[in-house]
Amino acid sequence: MRRHSVKGRIMEHVREHSSIYLFVFVLFLMGVIFGAVVVNSMNLSQKEDLYFYLSRFFGQVSEGKLAGFHEMFQQSVFHNLKFLGLMWVLGISIIGLPIILIMLFLKGIVVGFTVGFLVNQLGWKGFLLSFVSVLPQNVLLIPAFLIMSCAAVSFTLKIVKQLMMKKPHLNDSPFTLFARYAGVLAVITVMTLAASSFEAYASPFLMKSIIAIING
Repeated sequence: MRRHSVKGRIMEHVREHSSIYLFVFVLFLMGVIFGAVVVNSMNLSQKEDLYFYLSRFFGQVSEGKLAGFHEMFQQSVFHNLKFLGLMWVLGISIIGLPIILIMLFLKGIVVGFTVGFLVNQLGWKGFLLSFVSVLPQNVLLIPAFLIMSCAAVSFTLKIVKQLMMKKPHLNDSPFTLFARYAGVLAVITVMTLAASSFEAYASPFLMKSIIAIING
């Protein structure tokens, strides 16, 4: 019964905020496309320089010279939570709404540029590398960014609405809205920890295996 209740709340939440989810998804997708386009606009010298550093990184992966798993996990968690936490704080500030959307767009650019550059330089080999190095953790991180963006936008709009109403609804008081908003951050934190765990402990082994296949 409880499962149906949770599922029902999730479906109700998605329906209620469907327009916001669609907006942030399209914005993120535009960032991905823009990132891929940027790769094609780079000149040969820039591509060669970037590919040189990328080759060194792949060499370190194949030789097992990367940082320790625990250190990689800490760096990944810190980087992602810092980014997502800033989006959460900006949602509270109300005036930070445009910055949230810009940050989401930039996240899309990073993903699009990374995958686009690998495929552009290495062809199907680059696709395999992006499949094991970019896709796995982003299966959780991308939804986390989309959910956080939607929650921040929704929270900001509801607070503005509450401030403008002379008689705000008790069921949607600022305290209630903030409690729900804090709950979203807790869920996002769990998703980030799971994604960072995979990025730190599984991705290096997968990348090493693919690099060995490519070089072999």
